[in-house]
Amino acid sequence: QVQLVESGGGLVQPGGSLRLSCAASGTIVRANTMSWYRQAPGKQRELVAFISSADGISYRDAVKGRFTISRDDAKNTVYLQMNSLKPEDTAVYFCNAWRGASSNYWGQGTQVTVSS
Repeated sequence: QVQLVESGGGLVQPGGSLRLSCAASGTIVRANTMSWYRQAPGKQRELVAFISSADGISYRDAVKGRFTISRDDAKNTVYLQMNSLKPEDTAVYFCNAWRGASSNYWGQGTQVTVSS
């Protein structure tokens, strides 16, 4: 059973930074498309960024230039470095590992709140 455990969320002032981590069981990070999603209250879950050996790296427009996704295959961990945070970045952030319809796993989420 694949397990994904997110950490690193918290309360930060606008303009601040946070680094989220997603620790995965097994060696799935290198073999899967690893993504960060977020869901704000009353809104649908949205893709923030993904990293894949086959497809590279991609970001949603709203976070380009501010967020950086990376992975450490040796630690089976994916990171999301978030800089210049804005109140609209407030959401629960989820880690996802995907390798097809039958291989789609989610973490429990970590809360990020950007507020003064």
